[in-house]
This record gives sequence, structure tokens and C-alpha cells, in this order.
Amino acid sequence: MKYVDEYRDGSLARAIAATISAEARRDREYRFMEFCGGHTHAIARYGLEDLLPENVRMIHGPGCPVCVLPIGRMDDAIKLAQNPEITLCTYADLMRVPGSGDLSLMKAKAAGADIRMVYSTLDALRIAREEPRRKVVFFAIGFETTTPPTAMAVLAARKEGLKNFFVFCNHVLTPAAIEAIVGDETEEKVALDGFVGPAHVSTVIGTRPYHAFAENYCKPVVIAGFEPLDVVQAILMLVRQVNEGRHVVENEYIRAVTVDGNRKAQDFVAQVFETRETFEWRGLGHIPSSALRLREEFSDFDAEKNFAIETVPAKDNPACECGAILRGVKKPVDCKLFGTVCTPETPMGSCMVSSEGSCAAHWTYGRFRDAQPERQAS
Repeated sequence: MKYVDEYRDGSLARAIAATISAEARRDREYRFMEFCGGHTHAIARYGLEDLLPENVRMIHGPGCPVCVLPIGRMDDAIKLAQNPEITLCTYADLMRVPGSGDLSLMKAKAAGADIRMVYSTLDALRIAREEPRRKVVFFAIGFETTTPPTAMAVLAARKEGLKNFFVFCNHVLTPAAIEAIVGDETEEKVALDGFVGPAHVSTVIGTRPYHAFAENYCKPVVIAGFEPLDVVQAILMLVRQVNEGRHVVENEYIRAVTVDGNRKAQDFVAQVFETRETFEWRGLGHIPSSALRLREEFSDFDAEKNFAIETVPAKDNPACECGAILRGVKKPVDCKLFGTVCTPETPMGSCMVSSEGSCAAHWTYGRFRDAQPERQAS
């Protein structure tokens, strides 16, 4: 991509941060949630929080699809993989996500299950073609960004007449989760003044789906790219909206995001999938109309129907704070497992597994800044 280095210019980032400091009112706090895990990673990697004034605070949201997958669905995938007739195809970051009973896909593979890490749905289709005697199940996961490739794979399988290709669908929807966070009525509800909207998701769905949310809940949304200048510019735009009493959807990521998004990708998704009535998110519970499933006409490719999957709810490790971290109620350092028994090598929760998880980002970058005040004091 052209003009990457320009969006990582430190002097410009500091200049925008200085403008934020000048325009942020001293008599109030600004609490903005970045929903996307890619934004969380960028904030940690480039130390953007260090550039902001103390009264402008970033709160990490549930923008990691691996992190929000509940344990019950991981258990379903592990059971599928343990079926000797099945080859389970999955992305690498799902391999180490803990299930219940101290199990994971990695451990199931070590015990002999046929689990193969793939880079795309095309790899799973290739395996189904090359091994017609195996029942190949693709463990589909992700937000609106990764849903179109899954839809294309199902359409390709139908066109080719593949009878051994199936999809275990766990695709979830971003706007419903944002609404659930703002509409949370529990005592632990996190106070928010605005959102940094997701980048890749918005290239697919556009900015239009956020308009009703911003109007109904009076919360500004600014869609931002992943580079450091994108993020700090979005924060400045949010500060200005709050100061002016506005709550609209603005698009900082104009080089990639449009109002209507990718209509062709949306059409493929609509052709193959329909909305579930409800779906469980780790940390957020059951959210209505927040996930997808295959339409009845594609039931021959639906792993849930062909292998009689019935998800059994399972609880997280009681010592793991992943659920509270995903809601923005707590930070990674608030978890007593962080950096002790829970590390990227020995993850106790999904937030430490995926590179987009809040705990993984803080482990890689943030923990070193945490140690600076201690060293200075000593």
C-alpha cells in the first residue's frame, strides 16, 4: 500500500496529540472505546496513550473475534475434531484457545485428531477436493470482514458438487455488540463518550449501519484506519464532537471506507447466511441478532445440522478476567493471572491467545511502560 510511512510520522502524531490536549476541556473526562482489536494493537504498539492528556482515556472493547467466542463453541469444535471421520480446518490463533476440561484444539491434535491450520477458506476447499473420503469442516469465525470469504467457499462447494465440505459457522456482527455494550444495564456498565469504529469491518458494511446507533444512544462514532495517525486523528474528531455536543458518524478512513461499503460482498453474505435470533459472546452474554448461520437452502454444508451439534454452555476460568476486559470494565493488569500463570505461551483465557486480544497486546507492549514509573521511583 502506498503512503504507509506517512501515517506513522511521529512528529505529526505529536502535533495532533498536542491539539487534542489543547482542545480537551480540563473540567471533564473523555472515555472512548476502540472496538477493533487492530486498533488496540496499534494503540499499544505505538504508545499512543502516552501522547494523550490524562483526561482522555482509551477503553479496549470486544473487537477480537477469537476472544469473544464462548467456551461452549470451542468445545463444539473440539468434539468435531475428535470425530475420526472429520478433518477440522481452522485458523492458527484458534488452536490454543482454552476449552473446558483443560482441552484445546492443539491438545486434541496432539492426541491424534485431524486438525489442519489454514490461511483461507480456499485451503479448506482444496483439502475437501483432494481427500473426498474425509469430511472436511471449516471452523468459520470472525466479524463481517471474514464472512464474505466463507460465503464464497460455500457457493464454490455447491457449484463444484462437493459433498464432503461443511462450515461450522461462528461469524458475528459488530453493530449488535456495540449496541449491547452501550445498552448494558448492569452495575458494571462502563461509561463511554464515543467509539473509534472498526476499520476492516467498515470496508465491508460501510458507515451506514452505525448511524441509527449514534442517533439513538447519542454516542459519536468515528471510523478509523489502523495506522497511528489514523487513530489519533479519530480521537481528535471524537473530542471535537463531544465538545460541540454532536453525536454523528464520521469517517476518518476515507481512503478505504465508503457510506455503503462493499455491496458485492454484502450480496454474497446475504445469499448464503441469515441472522440468528441470539448468540452468546464471551463476556457479553447472549446478544439478539448478533451472529449468522447458513440458510436452509445451504443446510447440506451446515456442520451444526449434519453433525447434530448442540452447544452446552460452559463457564470461563473463575480467576480469568477476560470477560470483564472484553466489556471494558477492567484492564489486563487488573487480572491476577496476567503475566504470572497466563502468558502467550501458557494462555488461560482467549484475550492472551490472539494477537488482537487486549492481554496479548499489553503483554507485548504495554507491560514495559507499566514498569517505567517503578524504575523511575526507585
